[in-house]
Amino acid sequence: MKSRYVTSLAALGALLAAGAAGTGQASAKDLTLCWAAWDPANALVELSKDFEAKSGIKMKFEFVPWPNFADRMLNELNSGGKLCDLMIGDSQWIGGAAENGQYVKLNDFFDKEGIKMDDFIPATVVGYAEWPKNSPNYWALPAFGDVVGWSYRKDWFARPELQAEFKQKYGRDLAVPKTFAELKDIAEFFQKRQIDGKTVYGAAIYTERGSEGVTMGVMDVLYSFGFQYENPAKPYDLEGYVNSAKAVKGLEFYKQLYDCCTPPGHSDAYMSEDIDVYKSGQVALHMNFAFTWPGINADANVGGDKSGYFPNPAGPDGVAFAQLGGQGISVVSASEKKDDALAYIKWFAQPEIQQKWWQMGGYSALRKVVEDPGFATSQPYAQTFLDSMAIVKDFWAEPSYASLLQAAQKRFHDYVVAGQGSAQDALDGLVKDWTQVFDDEGKY
Repeated sequence: MKSRYVTSLAALGALLAAGAAGTGQASAKDLTLCWAAWDPANALVELSKDFEAKSGIKMKFEFVPWPNFADRMLNELNSGGKLCDLMIGDSQWIGGAAENGQYVKLNDFFDKEGIKMDDFIPATVVGYAEWPKNSPNYWALPAFGDVVGWSYRKDWFARPELQAEFKQKYGRDLAVPKTFAELKDIAEFFQKRQIDGKTVYGAAIYTERGSEGVTMGVMDVLYSFGFQYENPAKPYDLEGYVNSAKAVKGLEFYKQLYDCCTPPGHSDAYMSEDIDVYKSGQVALHMNFAFTWPGINADANVGGDKSGYFPNPAGPDGVAFAQLGGQGISVVSASEKKDDALAYIKWFAQPEIQQKWWQMGGYSALRKVVEDPGFATSQPYAQTFLDSMAIVKDFWAEPSYASLLQAAQKRFHDYVVAGQGSAQDALDGLVKDWTQVFDDEGKY
């Protein structure tokens, strides 16, 4: 291993001369990239072997399970720690990391290297790279496009006896739902049904309290019902938007879906719990981020033609939106190896590397990859990914993101899972919580 890095020093020098921003420091022999512990991270380890071979830089990785990821990495950033040279941080962190000087601003580097944000899916640029939002100030390169969508038991849907029974009951074919109302009908149809001698259930949705799970699930539905974070004409004006009548209907729907159609004990479920009950054949419908789809497709029990994929359906007004996931890759300001970190970003941004990223299970945000004529048919879930990324919205990316999220987690879980109060009470309370956070920040 050592000899490979020694013989690559010439390549390293050429790469850094061409690709790094000038901090004047000597080249480091290794870089540490921090991210969540999940399947895409494993794919990135394999992909990064190409960078190691071409640069001579040894890549190290610090991966933290999702339930602990935010606490661990935000503590690292806030403390000025030097563990991470590169950070693939969650989309909601971008505001705080930018305003607190924790990420290196990348505009000059992008200009120097000809890296253009127009070359990436617009939603990922806004969601993962920009602060302030919708301004040309970039703190990350879009690294992993992700969005909440749905997988379903395509083989169950195709059974003639179930097709006939469903059509007799609902007057339409048992098919991919176009609206949330149709989705709930399907979930109720499958709830506690016997299939192949096994009791199955309707839908696996997000209910987790400890990190962000129930908020990601609730918001994924509320957007399509008409929820807005603030008055479009007056920032941080929340009353009548966060707790609008349409938002209340959306939250009521989410609770109804939880009450009627989830598996037993599904009161604290997020990504891993949802994928577990789906892969084990317990549910017909499965809410989760798109990163789960390659694993589903390859799974011996539910993969191949047994599963299908669809984007978030529409709400009562015929409009559909979906919760943005995914992350950008940033250079950590506290790093002493910024030149090499920037060299990694330059390497990662190359179209041929982005194409390999997609082939290995990563979700590239590069338009040259996703707009290729063959992309939509390259995987069974590719078209659903494109359709979903076209309708995304995201949670607050404010510097006070953590406080805003904690309030949402409590309000939503207390109502949806614990059954405390009404949906109106929950959203009225959230307006008070969020207003206090913004007031403490001097936003009013």
